Amino acid sequence: MRDRVEKALDKVRPMLQADGGNVELVEVTPDGIVKLKLTGSCGCCPMSQMTLKMGVERILKQEVPEVKEVIAI
Repeated sequence: MRDRVEKALDKVRPMLQADGGNVELVEVTPDGIVKLKLTGSCGCCPMSQMTLKMGVERILKQEVPEVKEVIAI
């Protein structure tokens, strides 16, 4: 599942990189929790939680239905 999550993140990265940020996959747990680290300008942006939930999590769940939740660490 980790490989599928990475491929889905590759679809998200250009949007984040356009604003000077990026995302790093830290862990995919057996129960479908994806742990990410937002980097660059995304790491300190006040809208990062909205980006994570409404953008990244939505796309990951579409691409990898086993994903239950995405959290930032």
